[in-house]
Amino acid sequence: MVELAALFTAVAVADAVANLVGHGPDGPALLAVSAVALIATAAFHTWWSRRHGHAPPRTDTGAPPLVAAEQAGPSATGAAAATGLSTAAAPSADATTLWRMRTTVRDEPGSLAALCTALAHHQVDILSLQTHPLAEGTVDEFLLRAPAELPAGEVTRAISHAGGTGIWIERADAHDLVDAPTRVLSLATRTALDGAELPLALRQLLGRCTIRSLPAAPDDRGGENSAPVEGALEDTVMRLRAPEGGVITVERPYLPFTPAEFARARALVELDTRLGPRMPRSKDVLTLPQGSAITVRRADTADLEAAKDMHERCSKRTLSMRYHGPVPDADRYLGHLLSPRFGRTLAVQSDTGRIVALGHLLWDGDETEVALLVEDEWQRHGIGSELLGRLITMAVEAGAESVYAVTQASNTGMVAAMRGLGLPLDYQIEEGTLVITARLDATPVRSRLPYDHRSGVGQDRQFARDRQD
Repeated sequence: MVELAALFTAVAVADAVANLVGHGPDGPALLAVSAVALIATAAFHTWWSRRHGHAPPRTDTGAPPLVAAEQAGPSATGAAAATGLSTAAAPSADATTLWRMRTTVRDEPGSLAALCTALAHHQVDILSLQTHPLAEGTVDEFLLRAPAELPAGEVTRAISHAGGTGIWIERADAHDLVDAPTRVLSLATRTALDGAELPLALRQLLGRCTIRSLPAAPDDRGGENSAPVEGALEDTVMRLRAPEGGVITVERPYLPFTPAEFARARALVELDTRLGPRMPRSKDVLTLPQGSAITVRRADTADLEAAKDMHERCSKRTLSMRYHGPVPDADRYLGHLLSPRFGRTLAVQSDTGRIVALGHLLWDGDETEVALLVEDEWQRHGIGSELLGRLITMAVEAGAESVYAVTQASNTGMVAAMRGLGLPLDYQIEEGTLVITARLDATPVRSRLPYDHRSGVGQDRQFARDRQD
């Protein structure tokens, strides 16, 4: 209605002006001169725009329509040799950007050569190439080094004109320069040494995705809590049978998983299943400011009874501030917290061998949470800060961008420990609880507690991150 009203108003104004000018002296001549001037102005503007590159480029090649590329966020010589092509010289290393790109092409001779030619035309160097055969077509995954001034849109435009479809591109970094077999072997080694590495290995293998561990479905009722022994692949979701009988779900909102990715993930899970429960047994002996010696080590479900004994020695206030619920239910969370499937746990032992503190770093989908519990008699000795620093380091090594802690505003010890990290913090109040999020774009501080050199450990270690259930 507004557009129609504007149109009628414009017609009325034009008619009034035309009548006013046309019925005056030399009216028809004045109207003709005005029309010629308008046409000349429009022609000059069109010529000027195209001459200076403001008009959209003209395409007369009959290329397929552009495919919208999804941008997250993150050698041509070898590839061209395979296709018989020559490539342009690689740009200087100080003015380039690394990209990871994936596209689907027709499974026919010459399709890869067309992609290489299009990339070489834009001075883009192909550092590595992986192919994922499908029933129809092939998914090609490239690691590219492109000029820094070349935007991602230009790369996807060139690939689209060369016949690529379903284009996806994100920034890459120096860690992606490792070839695929080496990366998979490295992830398998990490998984073999530590059962808690499986979720992290899957995430690094498959890229930006959400990984969740679910308990087994009772009575085999099926649903998302069940998966066949060989696993299941459904577009952007894969379900794998967990070693302990549950289900590991891996999901990403875009870029469907290929059969090759599914086979790699299933092989990692099978390796974890065959090796059984395992955990590094290294430990560090430190000296508290009061002179007492403590031992910091990794913990798992084998420490369940010792952790329950610590609960018995903790006050109700300490347990309620840690678990945010009924105190009698505190013990039932320990099995989940100590399981390496859901994160990592650090335990602090006194010189008598009793566990006096626990720190948890938990994988919460694509987020990371930290949590601390220190026995009343051992609070305000620097143990919580030491655990939190070590957990922060673990989170950094795992590639987490941030961690969060759920606590209460009255828990001054936890708030002080988070502030003591020296990291950027964000505070939010949610349903009466305080959520503190720390960004990991700064270097964590070093441990404040000295090591007992008699234990053979003489170097300080960096702080680590902590996460809560």
